[in-house]
Amino acid sequence: MADVLAQRWELPSFRPAGRALVTEGTGRQRVVIAKPLTWMNLSGEALAPFLAHPDFVPARDLLVISDDFAIPLGTFRLRAAGSSGGHNGLESIEQTLGSADYPRLRVGIGPVPPGTDWADFVLAPWSPSELDQLSDVMPDVLEAVECWVDDGIEMAMSRFNRRGKQLE
Repeated sequence: MADVLAQRWELPSFRPAGRALVTEGTGRQRVVIAKPLTWMNLSGEALAPFLAHPDFVPARDLLVISDDFAIPLGTFRLRAAGSSGGHNGLESIEQTLGSADYPRLRVGIGPVPPGTDWADFVLAPWSPSELDQLSDVMPDVLEAVECWVDDGIEMAMSRFNRRGKQLE
């Protein structure tokens, strides 16, 4: 997702910054995209450079995009705040921030088939039909991110968390 957004917004190449690769630029808004270089369950460590800025407010300035096997493939959900839902990467971010008050966009990759280990499921390659489903939802996911950048999380949730299109 980070690479797709960087390309869409014509941002420069990613460069190292702490425990992440980052790119940034200004279009309609100033944006910074960070790709953690940590294990998923240590994702919060990638936020250190941002937390060093006194004007950084996670509830306003941070949108975490993650996959989620508890959400059906081909759907996504935006939230302004909330629990990690057992997602280790989100738990790490909450520990680093000391709060669950940050927006997140969870892209569905589930469900995990019965009898399948969730770690094996998450790390498995995509099937052609799964790739098609992800491709189908990608334009809406990108629009949701752009809506968040331009108008904030409340507007993005109102516009994109509609019953029948994404999960409520």
